[in-house]
Amino acid sequence: MKTFLVLQLRPETKASDDEFEAFLDKGGLSRSETTRIRLDRESLLSGIDMSDYAAVIVGGGPGCVSDDEDSKSDMDKRVEDAIFSLMPIIVDHDVPFLGCCYGLGILAHHLKGRVNKERYFEEVGAVECKMTGDGQNDQLLKGLPDRFMAFVGHKEAVQELPEGCIHLLQSEPCPFQMIRYKNNIYATQFHPEADSKVFETRIRLYKNFGYFPPSKADTLIDQCHREKVDVPAQILRNFVDTYR
Repeated sequence: MKTFLVLQLRPETKASDDEFEAFLDKGGLSRSETTRIRLDRESLLSGIDMSDYAAVIVGGGPGCVSDDEDSKSDMDKRVEDAIFSLMPIIVDHDVPFLGCCYGLGILAHHLKGRVNKERYFEEVGAVECKMTGDGQNDQLLKGLPDRFMAFVGHKEAVQELPEGCIHLLQSEPCPFQMIRYKNNIYATQFHPEADSKVFETRIRLYKNFGYFPPSKADTLIDQCHREKVDVPAQILRNFVDTYR
């Protein structure tokens, strides 16, 4: 049985474990269906064969691809180098891929798109996503409402759609919420695995990472628990069901 290769970029163990459990829960995956690699702790196997896996899922993290190289720690560089080393294979062979938040920046950067902090910063919380015409016809979004809420929180964003990409979901503060490259390579700016409980954990863990004033943490948590965010999980489930 081919497994889903889950690559995680978060060095904070609580956040990484919580994210992995959310991928299992929202994606309808069992542990036996996944191969989990924490890139902050483990190295990718030399000569990894992507045909051994049903699909690749890349999680989020506190890093930014647009950060100055001198400001990145050795671990940050190692994590980025590892995931970028796989992108030529994934892109050239149209390997099923779902990049979540940080994963969108990775995909867009690899495709020579502009990813930075110039525009489209989104505060931590829920934002309304809206389908484009192409989104209404995409296999992962069919049958879903044209508008729905999703959890976001990022310092950088894709500034223009990379050449060859299909624009699937947009929002008012950040136009590129979900894109597709070729037939099977997807990435979202929002977190498809996140519900209010998951975001509460992340708000508490990352309150001193510059996403928001630390004094606002409890207010943001209350706001997240008041939001109805359930459609993004179906996108993750559709991805799993499509490529299982």
